[in-house]
Amino acid sequence: MSAQIWYEDFEPGRVLVSPEREVTLADIDAWAQLTGEDHPVHMDEAFARAAGFRGRICHGLFSLALIEGLKAKMGGFDRSVTASLGWSEVSFRAPLYPGDRVSLRLECVSKRPTKVAGRGLAVERGVLVTSDGTEIVRGDHTVFLLSRPEGA
Repeated sequence: MSAQIWYEDFEPGRVLVSPEREVTLADIDAWAQLTGEDHPVHMDEAFARAAGFRGRICHGLFSLALIEGLKAKMGGFDRSVTASLGWSEVSFRAPLYPGDRVSLRLECVSKRPTKVAGRGLAVERGVLVTSDGTEIVRGDHTVFLLSRPEGA
């Protein structure tokens, strides 16, 4: 998908699916380095196993951030979304492991016009899922969404 989704195109109930992306140990290490969040469940194989996991797991907020990265890779919102107003109803449902392949299921939930002409508020529900269908994280994201410009 590369055609822009403007306010007029944002139809509640529409579901978009991104291509898959593989998560790696390097991703976990980079996220820990970037954020400073180096809890041993993410960084220490033995600790993670003792905590009941198969091994090291991804940071929850990295999983949430993947929703935005995969959405960007779809390309439909890079010119039409101008601001994030926040996330709600975020829930972390399962651990994400290195080697897992994930994709984004993005549902258009609702929209309403704003007082400012040329844009509206839209709520999209992002669900990060593994290739076997396991939901990793989900949440509702409110954004400013521009109306289609003249000539587009």
